Amino acid sequence: MTFDEWLVARLTARGFYSGTAKQATARDISIAVSAFQQANGIKATGTATPETVAALRQSGTSSVSPAAPTAPAEPTWMREARRFMGLKEIAGAKSNSTIIGWAKALGGWIATFYTNDDTPWCGLFIGHCISASLPSERLPANPLGALNWSDFGKSVKTPARGAILTFHRDGGGHVGLYVGEDSTAYHVLGGNQSNSVSITRVDKGRLDDIRWPLTGEEPVGGRVLMAVNGTLSKNEA
Repeated sequence: MTFDEWLVARLTARGFYSGTAKQATARDISIAVSAFQQANGIKATGTATPETVAALRQSGTSSVSPAAPTAPAEPTWMREARRFMGLKEIAGAKSNSTIIGWAKALGGWIATFYTNDDTPWCGLFIGHCISASLPSERLPANPLGALNWSDFGKSVKTPARGAILTFHRDGGGHVGLYVGEDSTAYHVLGGNQSNSVSITRVDKGRLDDIRWPLTGEEPVGGRVLMAVNGTLSKNEA
């Protein structure tokens, strides 16, 4: 059993989630966790803090459930991002319905503006990952603009898994999630990288800022050193 499966099972047992485990989205889990926290006098973060996990182990009687599996090293929004690894846009008049669905879910002017995946979607991808896993997190007013993410959440000096990295590029910007780094490049999980969701190397000299959500779990582990693997990214639009 994975940590997320355990979390859904305990939320279900305590009456805070009523759907099926297989259909539980990151957003569903966050909302259920937040409700559980509020009902149990725990700071409502929507994330599985150690205090929350300890409380969830209580079965409602004097007995205690088995210990939770080890919590994932990556934060919830990064786990959400990994679900879409390999997803690609569709060239021409048609568009990938999943990408368009992210825009529809964000709603407002984004839903009516973003109708073709030929439009750069790195910011849309990060907007989906954050909104799906941290429902109370405030997104940039225009999440489609990659460099607008440089004002998102809070600035951090040292990256950790899941940190939001923004980059300059000719004609615009790029945004993605920190996986690790080598001596010259960040390894970035992002959308619209060679027209797909992938992990690619981005030159460190292009970095604009390192950000972290205000409502997410705290950064853990610091820098992740990795071997050079692949060439530098040259296609993020």
